[in-house]
Amino acid sequence: MHRWHARRASRAKLPTGFVSQPEPRSIGLYAKGRQLIAGNFLFSGYLIEAPGDSIWSIAAEAPHVIDELQGCGWLDDLAAVADAKARARAQAWVFEWIDLYGNGTGPGWTPDLTGRRLIRWINHGFLILRGKDREATDRFFLSLARQTLFLSRRWKTARPGLPRFEALTGMIYAGLSLEGMSGHVDQAITALEEDCRTQVDAQGGIPTRNPEELLDVFTLLTWAAQALNESDRHPPEALISAISRIAPTLRALRHTDGGLARFHGGGRGIEGRLDHALASSGIKTRPAEGLHMGYARLQAGRTNIIVDASPPPKGEASYDAHASTLAFELTSGRRPVIVNCGSGRSFGAEWRRAGRATGSHSTLALDGYSSSRLGAPSRLDGLRGELLADTPSKVPVEFSALDDGTRLEVAHDGYRRTHGLTHARIFDLISDGRGLAGEELLATLSDADQLRFDRAMDRAGLQGIAFSLRFHLHPEADPQVDLGGAAISLTLKSGEIWVFRHDGTAEMTLEPSVYLENGRLKPRATQQIVLSGRTMSYATRVRWSLTKAQDTPNVLRDLVEDDAADADQD
Repeated sequence: MHRWHARRASRAKLPTGFVSQPEPRSIGLYAKGRQLIAGNFLFSGYLIEAPGDSIWSIAAEAPHVIDELQGCGWLDDLAAVADAKARARAQAWVFEWIDLYGNGTGPGWTPDLTGRRLIRWINHGFLILRGKDREATDRFFLSLARQTLFLSRRWKTARPGLPRFEALTGMIYAGLSLEGMSGHVDQAITALEEDCRTQVDAQGGIPTRNPEELLDVFTLLTWAAQALNESDRHPPEALISAISRIAPTLRALRHTDGGLARFHGGGRGIEGRLDHALASSGIKTRPAEGLHMGYARLQAGRTNIIVDASPPPKGEASYDAHASTLAFELTSGRRPVIVNCGSGRSFGAEWRRAGRATGSHSTLALDGYSSSRLGAPSRLDGLRGELLADTPSKVPVEFSALDDGTRLEVAHDGYRRTHGLTHARIFDLISDGRGLAGEELLATLSDADQLRFDRAMDRAGLQGIAFSLRFHLHPEADPQVDLGGAAISLTLKSGEIWVFRHDGTAEMTLEPSVYLENGRLKPRATQQIVLSGRTMSYATRVRWSLTKAQDTPNVLRDLVEDDAADADQD
């Protein structure tokens, strides 16, 4: 039906021209823009070097990047360069799209991609049209109008969540900006109001619990509100309320280095985009106490910790979700220390699946099991994948004050059905941020749990149930085994030194790991601290600590430049 409506819209004779044009707000990367101009196409971790070729010619060689191409987010990167060569590329590729796909054919005719594309074309309209004659200008406006008409007929088919927000924001942008399209604005506003009420919960979270996706939704909502204000139309209360709820949640999910916590398929976010979005919203509300979209935050001094402290997403919202319950990330100042491996989606299906496993997160896993399991293959928005199944149902959380810091106690029952075990964690962060003490407990909580544990022990030949407690390290945290193997020292680029110790009830090793980042050609090599052992009884306890070395000052000037290596060098 998308194709039928796209072809129908492509035959419509519509008025053309800008009524008003929103100021460009999307942020691109200058370095990536320069790469595009040079013919180095890097999308979803895949690099094609094709100087002189069109961006549309690479789709046959890398079909998995088609959505990125059709959404035209690359216009942001070219606009970041904004010289004559960047303008020439932007103009050539946009008008090639009109020639190739403007008649309603091709893969870009879905509501979310059409909304994303409309926003970029309108945002960068001056860049695209500068120096163009009347015939080219009319073709551009006619294509915009036809895409808006398609969107007005098909937005309802977009999946609730980010795809629907992209479609509706694109409709609002186009309706406010293009001649003869204003009649589509009211229905888009009404639908956006409803989605703001149903898709953004009272705590400013979304069903996928993906922090980077929450930032995308927040950005779209602020753009819609600003476009309405600039057109002298008051944004609806539901829209303003959703923006007000999301802003403090994003602040709670931001590490001290400015990046987002990497959970449930989300990455750090484009550099500076989070701060720009928060500043543009005008919302200065600070996070309240408690959970934020299911995450717990501890902060003291230069140190902050973010813990996945809720059950994972369910149903269609779990398409990109990870088995990360109770995993945490720790950042000191500008330097990430403990991380999760991240989403492997841009490196192919196998990496995507591996990144979703509990073992790819900084938490405890029973060997061979994740805290949530993947269900049968599902098809969502034309993509094949697996939704989460058999997930933890109870994740109790408790914050408490200590004499010299803050305590977080959290647990989950993800291993209760398979092994009769509940995993509990305690985090004690001291008030100056110089030390974190952790405690892990695997325990049975009922007679039924003990029977399940006994059966699991029988399957293991009474050799105990193996577990691994993992602490994945950021690639720029340099680990060294210290004190004759009793500790591991972590040296950061800032000059800080952190020391990891444990109570000796498990075996400590330093093992290879990976850091998965969208935009790189391959996973970055890093390391992980692993405490491994076997639980032989109804209760097993492991204690560990991560503290700053005594000669590390409380305050330092971290002036060391971040890794200057571009993504294509890794």
